[in-house]
Amino acid sequence: MGDPSEAQQKPERILHRDLFEYAQRSRTDGPYADNLDIDVLIVGAGFGGTLMLYEMRKAGFKTVLYEAGTSFGGTWRWNVYPGARVDSEVPIYQLAIPEVYKTWTWTTNYPDYHELQAYFDHVDKVCGLSKDCAFGSVVTSAEFDKDVGKWIVKTADGRTAKCKYLIIAAGFAAKRYIPDYPSMDKFKGIMHHSSFWPPEGVDVSGKKVAVIGTGASGVQMIQEWGPQVEQLTVFQRTPNLALPMGKRDLTKEEQEALYPVYDEMLRMREKNFAGFTYDFEERNTFEDSPEEREAVYERLWKKAGFGLWLGAHKDYLFDMKANRCVYDFWRRKQMTRIKNPEKREILCPAEPPHAFGIKRPCLEQNFYEVLDRDNVSIVDISTKSGNEIAEFTETGIKTKDGKHHEFDVIALATGFDITTGGMTNMGLKSIHGTTLHDEWKKAAYTYLGTTISGYPNMFHLYGPHGPTLLSNGPSSVEVQGRWIRDAIKLIDRQGWKYVNPTREASEKWKQRINELSDKTLLPTTRSTYMGGSVPGKAFEQVNYAGGIPEYVKEIRLVLPSFSGFETVAA
Repeated sequence: MGDPSEAQQKPERILHRDLFEYAQRSRTDGPYADNLDIDVLIVGAGFGGTLMLYEMRKAGFKTVLYEAGTSFGGTWRWNVYPGARVDSEVPIYQLAIPEVYKTWTWTTNYPDYHELQAYFDHVDKVCGLSKDCAFGSVVTSAEFDKDVGKWIVKTADGRTAKCKYLIIAAGFAAKRYIPDYPSMDKFKGIMHHSSFWPPEGVDVSGKKVAVIGTGASGVQMIQEWGPQVEQLTVFQRTPNLALPMGKRDLTKEEQEALYPVYDEMLRMREKNFAGFTYDFEERNTFEDSPEEREAVYERLWKKAGFGLWLGAHKDYLFDMKANRCVYDFWRRKQMTRIKNPEKREILCPAEPPHAFGIKRPCLEQNFYEVLDRDNVSIVDISTKSGNEIAEFTETGIKTKDGKHHEFDVIALATGFDITTGGMTNMGLKSIHGTTLHDEWKKAAYTYLGTTISGYPNMFHLYGPHGPTLLSNGPSSVEVQGRWIRDAIKLIDRQGWKYVNPTREASEKWKQRINELSDKTLLPTTRSTYMGGSVPGKAFEQVNYAGGIPEYVKEIRLVLPSFSGFETVAA
């Protein structure tokens, strides 16, 4: 039989695909009780859900939060794969809650998942949030009862809750995407999706491993694994136009010196397009001479992080010729780090795979040096190559060229049913008897990126049609969270039974989303901004592309009159 303790230490071999597999009910009292009847139910405990619980309780509403995971942190509880680290710099990557940030210090400007989990534990402790949370709670259906003016919400373990207001804080990456490769179940080694990685980890030292996908999680796993493994094979569809992270240590003293201006700094992020503390140049690309352009790019490269992406000339995301200048600069910089000429061409092609910056660039530390190692090989599985993955075998993966690649461990860094998947996957049903899952198959419709017609008194944040993936997450969450809090307070003060956005208002908002996006180069390629890469999913802009300051103006115009909503008296 072998040693049972040894069996316990080995990571389980089940390939998890869905959140409901993690549903569990650890208690039957308090927020875990059946038949709860409360003012506000929040779904999700990432930045959005954590902020909403803090705000709604402060505003005097009886509030409970349901979270599928074991604690606060959202994406940082699930993404515990090797090398998982944030791509927005602190201190702007945190909530603007003074009692939290004045009692917390970071060790680095780009914390990893361990530190982010510790940060969320600190938020919980300082604000006393856990007492109103039911962890291991996966919502499987929710329907609004117009007669009583309440949502009836059911969980995977059979509980029911009623609430007047439902806030969906599922985020942009709550539904994992695992491609339907032939015979995946045949593989006898260890295989996990990066976002369902076993928390106890997987020992890869001296093993043959594969990473499928070169998005953010792929980049980070590749960096981490390359130096440890015997052989690493990277299956790449599109080269990642990654930028240097510029990670450095932070001292307690330098952070405490900034405490007096934290309020101002955290407010300042809402004044810039993407919610960072810097913005695009005020000039267009060709207003500068080639030498002046180069100087701008060099300065931004030294700044590191998203400098080149969010600080270059204001026209480069709108004009293909201007965009090419940025791509060529990026290529000149990164190709010098790759000695192998074949790899150099795959990773930094002379012709751009797409316009620079219309996919969120990943931030890397030593990505190109790791890929250049002799024990790392890159397999081009783009449709253009005609060498896609053909099937999985007991011992590895076969590609269409007939080659068989043997592996002990396979990491599926294949991303998510992005932005809309978290919401379409929880059984939300409209007052017209339709489901959100069906309604959004052709296209997603929201009003203001915070509400949906046919779903009264339901609000969402950091999801479709907000600044979401075109922003620093906490910046988006703060502006949407305050709007939702204020809307609910107004509904309550008016004594209304519910508010429901009209279809006309939603259609107008959809037009606005498209109009902003269509001016840019974003629609020129399929990306997370344009609905993601899940086969059969609508190719559409799912983010507000006008920037956070403009977004705040637009959503604030709607309050306090609730223009675009049907309001129903109690």
